[in-house]
Amino acid sequence: MALQWHEFASKDQLDAALAAHIAERLSAAINARGAASLAVSGGRTPAGMFAALSQAQIDWRRVNVTLVDERWVQPDHADSNEKSVRTHLLQGPAAKANFISLVNGAATPHEALPAIEARLAIFPTPIDVLILGMGDDGHTASLFPDAAELEAACASTALLAAVTPPVAPHQRITLTLPTIARARDVIVHVTGEGKKSLLLTAMSEDKPVQQQYPIRRVLDQVATAKSVFWTA
Repeated sequence: MALQWHEFASKDQLDAALAAHIAERLSAAINARGAASLAVSGGRTPAGMFAALSQAQIDWRRVNVTLVDERWVQPDHADSNEKSVRTHLLQGPAAKANFISLVNGAATPHEALPAIEARLAIFPTPIDVLILGMGDDGHTASLFPDAAELEAACASTALLAAVTPPVAPHQRITLTLPTIARARDVIVHVTGEGKKSLLLTAMSEDKPVQQQYPIRRVLDQVATAKSVFWTA
């Protein structure tokens, strides 16, 4: 399936449209299967969308939420993606959702993988809606170019992988490329002309797979709905 682009005149319009899209897909999943699953990314970009989505009038008690990836820090740390989700998304009606954290008290994400995988056993898969961001280096989730664990995370049959970014701070835990690619609806949520240009370049470059940007490697493997929600 081709990558669909949705462009908006303002961030507020993007946030509202994306929140409405996610809510509609979650409601459809609940109607079809009795429960829904949502995997989201952290950072500053989704905060406004989270706030809009948190007010959606859907049966949040049947929605399971987790993160696409997480920095290996505790949930009260300033760099925690979980902290952002709890602050901006799990509020109002959405506070009734079942949130599954990707961190525990282990010293490293590598040590924690078995326990976190077990915790996610109740998470409905394939994931109904999965939201990706993209870094300036073309990474998505915590699939970083040149990370020692990148190729394993791109090929793993497990749900999760531990990754040590070559440059960015903190070790990470991330959904693997195959887990992401199996999601029913994969959305890239980005803003700014620079990110648009990078994504277009990534999707058009003629390079061997292992030299491609991780965002390209992921999207090439998604056979279901895949789209970009973007504004300058």
